[in-house]
Amino acid sequence: MTVLSFGDIAAAIAVVINGLPQGLLALSYGFAALPTALGFAVGVVGALVFQSVAPISFQAESIVLAGTMGKNRSERLAIVVICGVVMAIVGALGLLQPAVAFIGPSIENGMMAGVGVILASVAVNMVKANFVVGSISMVAAVLVYLTTKDLVYTIVLSVLAGTIAQLVRGKSSTVQVDPSIEVIKRQPLAWTSPSVIRGALAMICLQIGGNIAYAGITGNIAKAPVNVDHVTLYSGLGDAVSALFGGGPVEAIISGTGAAPHAVAAGVLMMGIMTVVLLSRLLPVIGRRVPSESIAGFLFVLGAIVVFPVNIGAAIQGDPVVGGVTAVVTAATDPFIGLVAGVIIRFLMKL
Repeated sequence: MTVLSFGDIAAAIAVVINGLPQGLLALSYGFAALPTALGFAVGVVGALVFQSVAPISFQAESIVLAGTMGKNRSERLAIVVICGVVMAIVGALGLLQPAVAFIGPSIENGMMAGVGVILASVAVNMVKANFVVGSISMVAAVLVYLTTKDLVYTIVLSVLAGTIAQLVRGKSSTVQVDPSIEVIKRQPLAWTSPSVIRGALAMICLQIGGNIAYAGITGNIAKAPVNVDHVTLYSGLGDAVSALFGGGPVEAIISGTGAAPHAVAAGVLMMGIMTVVLLSRLLPVIGRRVPSESIAGFLFVLGAIVVFPVNIGAAIQGDPVVGGVTAVVTAATDPFIGLVAGVIIRFLMKL
């Protein structure tokens, strides 16, 4: 039996702190906190069964994608459920690596670069919606990240700065939380809407790239091999179970628990703490006091400074035309259409 060290506990708490503001982002799109605890519980079981160092948590990219592509709460939940079921099947059958091999690195990185632009665009729209809070959050995030290169400090301090700015103004533009949705109950889902089908395909494409990239990075930090099909299986099941009852997506992340002395135990502890926090209904309480635009700075840094530059460089290095087209089309539409555009361009170039 693994005995948790101070380093394990500290790493778990740091990742929880990083995840809470992204949980507020999920609340702002109508995902409920309480049923999301079920998704984290699935992650705990999955990491223990497979002894995986790659935990799952709130992921800004998937939250923004489902939140913007679904026109209402029913559509957003349906997008997450469909994506979760498909990804769980892909993981169970060991199909993720073949899928990535078919897509190729230029298209995969191009998609991720386009998602970076989408995140930055959402951040800019938040600034337009609430200029004072959004701009202060953005300035704080950029300064903190350029100084520390640490996303945990970036998200915590930028959200804090935006919240203080709102309090000083005496305004009350907080995350809108509907108490009636904070129950664990089967939700009505809009299965057949065209925007749901397109949104689910876009999320599947995002997770194919994200699971490989994020789980792999956590594995490198932990100096341990990561079976991405296992991660895809339990993250997909977590998505499906969470959203079926009204919760948000829970995906593979780049997790600081990988640097803990006992990476598996630290990741399980982090997901366990998040489960307790969500079951205690603490997140909606925080959401009533924190302006939704306070996360603008983190989204901008994540999209424009972290995700976009690395991935666009890798995409163009592999194949400038295919990678560039995939990135641009993804940014203008969504990851699925970006992937299709990349595959078509690659096919035409080989004729």
